[in-house]
Amino acid sequence: MGTIENSTLGKATSYRGGYYPGLLLPLARAGNRAQIGVNEPLPFYGVDVWNAYELSWLDQRGKPHVALAEFRIPASSPNLIESKSFKLYLNGFARERLADASALQAILTRDLSAAAGGAVDVMLREAHAAQHALADLPGASLDDQELTIDCYGPPHADFLHAREDAPAIRETLVSHLLRSNCPVTGQPDWGSVQIAYRGAPIEHAGLLRYLISFRNHNEFHEHCVERIFVDLMRRCAPQQLSVYARYTRRGGLDINPFRSTTEARPDNVRTPRQ
Repeated sequence: MGTIENSTLGKATSYRGGYYPGLLLPLARAGNRAQIGVNEPLPFYGVDVWNAYELSWLDQRGKPHVALAEFRIPASSPNLIESKSFKLYLNGFARERLADASALQAILTRDLSAAAGGAVDVMLREAHAAQHALADLPGASLDDQELTIDCYGPPHADFLHAREDAPAIRETLVSHLLRSNCPVTGQPDWGSVQIAYRGAPIEHAGLLRYLISFRNHNEFHEHCVERIFVDLMRRCAPQQLSVYARYTRRGGLDINPFRSTTEARPDNVRTPRQ
């Protein structure tokens, strides 16, 4: 099991000559979950949807091929995979001769499932625009509110309120103002977030203030989404809740965590910022 201290994040890195699954660095989810009071059994279902835009390999004649890859890592897996190690691992295939895309898919599935400690779904797609449409996250925007903001971290759950005396509603809300930082390098992680719920109406101004309070917060993408989910459940007690963040890419990868009270499967439509 890896630790942040032996991660390649924030360190000069020399590329290996080829494929090497030992580059993958699994990080246990349990420590960060304990900080927000999440233990087994998990209070949510979910998946981390990764997209890789820099994947290439050689066929048996030495000709390069490229593909876009989608990886779905279950939230129930004990480990997440550190992103720079993921990038270095994928780049190792650039000099590998493989029979076909199916052979690559089998290797990726085996190695990533072993690192995550759970079954990872892998899908490879050709790099044709028709297969990769752009779309906005569905929902009403929170971002047009005229607010005075003076809290940028740490995340401030006290901003969250629901009107408990009002009838329950179904509502889907979206903000493009989510920003947090890598806990190792301090580099910004930019994202859009969709919150869908059924329950007492959540106060919009407080929700936006809460999301903006992640701006100076240091935490991985997956942990930020779990923190949002847990804080909303504790403060607003919705009957159903889904939180889906679509982060912009770094190093040819984007990470899109989804957490929900139901076993829904999120789509993977790229947003304009991705």
